[in-house]
Amino acid sequence: MSIAEKIGADIIAAMKAHQEHRLTTLRMVKSALRSKEIDKRQPLTDAEQTAVLSTLLKQRRESVDSFTKGNRPELAAREQAEIAMIELYMPQAASEDVLRDLVQQAVAQLAASSGVKPTPREMGAVMKLAQQQVLATGLRADGKLLSELVKSELAK
Repeated sequence: MSIAEKIGADIIAAMKAHQEHRLTTLRMVKSALRSKEIDKRQPLTDAEQTAVLSTLLKQRRESVDSFTKGNRPELAAREQAEIAMIELYMPQAASEDVLRDLVQQAVAQLAASSGVKPTPREMGAVMKLAQQQVLATGLRADGKLLSELVKSELAK
């Protein structure tokens, strides 16, 4: 069952249970997925659906920061609740240890292909390879954390 199908089923359940906030959040997510699908002019893959959800999560996190700085805790709490609802549809997040192993594998793979260990100048190539490996595992990773791990590995 795809993410969009799960959301559709949960919208119906939220309607029956009269859960207004959950219903509006799920409708917003469904609308974002449908909009992306219309832009693409074909059905979205699971990876593309996950990317849309990641974008929505990033927007919510930025809103929480803004509302917290603006002394609006009630709005920040509402955004936090939406983040929790959206994260239920995301693949499992990779732990820092798993990401560190994937980064080390990416560095070793680049070192084997070029014959020398990559330097911090080749961070882009390492990041690209590490992101591909994360996607291949079916997990998701925070880009900021992945970037920090790549930097620290290349600095060794």
